[in-house]
Amino acid sequence: MLKKIIIITTAIILSVSILFVFSMIIASKIIGSVDAISKEGVGLIEVKGMILDSKETIRQLKYFLKQDSVKAVVLRVDSPGGIVAPSQEIYAEVKKFAAKKKIIVSMGSLAASGGYYISAPSTMIYANPGTITASIGVILKLSNIEALMDKIGIKSHTLKTGKYKDSGSPLREFTAEDRAMLQAVIDNTHEQFIRAVAEGRKLPVEDVRKIADGRILSGEQAMGYKLVDRLGTLQDAIEEAGRLAGISGDPELLLPPKKKVNYLDLLADGVEGAFNGPLGRAASGMKMMYE
Repeated sequence: MLKKIIIITTAIILSVSILFVFSMIIASKIIGSVDAISKEGVGLIEVKGMILDSKETIRQLKYFLKQDSVKAVVLRVDSPGGIVAPSQEIYAEVKKFAAKKKIIVSMGSLAASGGYYISAPSTMIYANPGTITASIGVILKLSNIEALMDKIGIKSHTLKTGKYKDSGSPLREFTAEDRAMLQAVIDNTHEQFIRAVAEGRKLPVEDVRKIADGRILSGEQAMGYKLVDRLGTLQDAIEEAGRLAGISGDPELLLPPKKKVNYLDLLADGVEGAFNGPLGRAASGMKMMYE
């Protein structure tokens, strides 16, 4: 009798779960089917916090690019930077967008390092006078806990296929060879940053290199180095985007649709998604940062 009750209860719970998931899928498809924007105006995309992943920003840029009614976009950047590759991917997408439609960057409190990187290829950059920006540089943070491990009596054993395979490991000494190898990678990535800013801002590479020492600048100072075009607020940037797009009067501000949730993926991924997502990637391994 107890076995029957358990089987029936399990079947009911499973059925309800499946019904819920499929109802959410249907609802999301109905809501998500209204993709076109009928009103004419200026799109707004926000990049806030650490840049750990590029997919959502790229999705929004591609969406607005397809909308004929979206005449220009304002990219609001409030970020201290982030991981190198996602910053480069967003940079590339902003560059493609700027070749077809106007994209105006509005810098908030902070648009430094990777936050500046993604801004560089835009049509125009607005910053507040007190915005913290620039910080053109690359950083790789390493730590060593070898002495601590010895103190508490824990031994670590590493099998590897080459002398550099565990370079930067916190469990062994950081050698001069390790330093030279990793510094070469950092220097190359820094050079990529310098070239990207020079290309995006149409500045001589040597002019950018002179200030590419990781220094931060206020918005007012950045304007003096031609890293920023104008000083102004988000509203100023929106109005400028409207003017450049040929919209008369105050432009309508248009927001991108919310990302569609795949409930089947949520059900299947469970906790695994938390480790494979942006936060999981940020917390694991060796990361070069535009930070």
